[in-house]
Amino acid sequence: MPISWEDFEKIDIRVGTITEVKDFPKAKKPAYQLSIDFGELGIKKSSAQITSIYSTEELVGKQVIAVVNFPPKQIANFLSECLVLGVYTDKKEVVLLTPERKVENGWKIG
Repeated sequence: MPISWEDFEKIDIRVGTITEVKDFPKAKKPAYQLSIDFGELGIKKSSAQITSIYSTEELVGKQVIAVVNFPPKQIANFLSECLVLGVYTDKKEVVLLTPERKVENGWKIG
């Protein structure tokens, strides 16, 4: 179903840098708890089921693309504040979307 340009403009998609990664043992499926710096928007938290492809060490400092204007979502004992975007592989793994070069945290996708 097609959406209008006005619908697309309602989605606030930004670039942020992962500053902290923690294991999330209370999640139903293996996941990490991410802290992401979105510049002027501050630090937002997200849960991401990306443990099969990414280690905690390689995620810190990585820039990612995320939707930042969803309402917060409670996942177990964690409040997720944004949705990190990725591509599902044929194995149902998630490959993170990243800018092809470093940009300022908080810059808007459009």
